[in-house]
Amino acid sequence: MWMWGVAAAGMATLAAWGVHTLVPAVPLLTAAVLLGIVVGQLPMLRPALAGPLGPGLSLAAKRLMRLGVVLLGLKLSLVDIAALGWLTISSTVLIVLLTFFGTLWLGRRVGLPGNQPLLIATGFAVCGASAIGAMSGVIKAKDRETATPVALVTLCGTLAIGVLPLLWHPLGLTDLKFGHWVGAGVHDVGQVVATAQIAGSAALAVAVVVKLTRVLMLAPLVAGVAVYERRRAPVPVTPAGDVIGTPAAVPAAMPAAVPAARRTPVLPLFVAGFLAMVLVRTFVPLPTAVLETADLVQTVLLAMALFGLGTAVRLTELVQTGGKALGVGLASWLLIALLALAAVQLS
Repeated sequence: MWMWGVAAAGMATLAAWGVHTLVPAVPLLTAAVLLGIVVGQLPMLRPALAGPLGPGLSLAAKRLMRLGVVLLGLKLSLVDIAALGWLTISSTVLIVLLTFFGTLWLGRRVGLPGNQPLLIATGFAVCGASAIGAMSGVIKAKDRETATPVALVTLCGTLAIGVLPLLWHPLGLTDLKFGHWVGAGVHDVGQVVATAQIAGSAALAVAVVVKLTRVLMLAPLVAGVAVYERRRAPVPVTPAGDVIGTPAAVPAAMPAAVPAARRTPVLPLFVAGFLAMVLVRTFVPLPTAVLETADLVQTVLLAMALFGLGTAVRLTELVQTGGKALGVGLASWLLIALLALAAVQLS
């Protein structure tokens, strides 16, 4: 029954909320992922994770993640993004693209397996574990395949919370430029808030808007990968050369013997929902209470999803890769931090 795993994810979210309350510097979503990773390493709990809790944790990692991504759109207003100016917007888009393709190239170059290079690139370039969850839904990645990228982006994003503030004054950045740097270079929204808030409310506001501009890039990247997957997916044919799924290819006596070919949609439904929520936030004057409730629900959904993904992480497997995945993650973290710093210095 899926309800047991969902209930476990819910209780873990409450625990993560407690950690965040006691230690505000640790974002709630980061605490949820880390808690899942810790649980996943305990041998006595693995039978339960793979057994009665498995279906519910998988549902949380996939479906609740997508619902959370949809509600994430209500954080984005196109008016706020436009107020950044064309130079900041264009540099932010360029940072996302360079980080995405640079990380993807490096991951494939060092021989990371399967979809790991794509998922790591998406998480580091766009918005952390949420982006990884969105992309994994398009490419039909397994939870175990998604787990390592989630662990890496959580590790590096947490590292940024401690490292970037130490470089704030030595680099000669003003409060606003520090906020810009954090928004352009840190992965998860919660991690951005935790890092930028030390520089004041103005810096935090800039950081969040720049960060949400990166989040908006999730839709075109996911759609682009979906188009690529559609084009490269082989279309099954019969020995006579007919495409399976067409009337000529299915014998009348066997109407259900051959299933129709399933292809990746160009724009997944949850991404369309995300864009719809962006438009709603931009053009519909929603009451503050509605936005606060949506933010709470979105946070809970993503925390439950990230706990589910965290339980699939196996640190021993990460070590067995010879450090390749960790090396790619750290290189990507350094790349986006340097690109973001260059953009801030030139702005």
